[in-house]
Amino acid sequence: MELKKMREMTEVELNTELGKMKKELFNLRFQHVTGQLENPVQMRELKRDIARVKTIIREKELAKAEA
Repeated sequence: MELKKMREMTEVELNTELGKMKKELFNLRFQHVTGQLENPVQMRELKRDIARVKTIIREKELAKAEA
């Protein structure tokens, strides 16, 4: 997901997307352990996307606290 698109999302949408990403990461980990994962780079990219979403959520929280 693009960073610009993430920044335009509301906090509720970001939290929903975060939940979806965590479920997907769980599924990728399960596939990795069972040897069914064809592209292990997906896990790394998804972890970074999760970190980006968490960072944007925190930025929005801090902006709200300042206001």
